[in-house]
Amino acid sequence: MSDKVKKTPEEWKKILSPEQYEILRQKGTERGFTGEYYNLKDQGTYVCAACGLELFSSDHKYDSGSGWPSYWKPLKDSNIQTLEDLSHNMRRVEVMCQSCDSHLGHVFEDGPPPTGLRYCINSASLKFIPLK
Repeated sequence: MSDKVKKTPEEWKKILSPEQYEILRQKGTERGFTGEYYNLKDQGTYVCAACGLELFSSDHKYDSGSGWPSYWKPLKDSNIQTLEDLSHNMRRVEVMCQSCDSHLGHVFEDGPPPTGLRYCINSASLKFIPLK
C-alpha cells in the first residue's frame, strides 16, 4: 500500500479519544476484559479506529480467554504489518495498521488451527461495522 495516512500528533488528538491516542499512537494497551469488543459475538468487520482500513472479520474471531478481542487471521495480510517488539523486557510481535501505522496489539503463536496464531488486539484500536 503506497498511500499512507499521515497526521501530526495534534491532528490525531483531534480525531481520537485520549484512550485511543494512547493505544494507537503511543503503543499503549487497555486492561484485559475491559474493552468494548473483547466479548462481542456479532457478525461484521473490524476496521482501524484511526483510518478505517478493514482489518479483521468476525468470522475469524474467537474467545482466547485473554480478555482482548482475538483473531486467528487478519482479513487481508496486506492490511497489517508486524514488527519485533522488545519493550517491557519481553520479545513479542507488534501488529500495526498498514495504512496509518497505528498500534493495534500483538500476535502470538498460541492460537487455534488452521494458523496457530492469536492476534490479540485492543478494542480501542478498532471500530466494529456490523453486517447488514
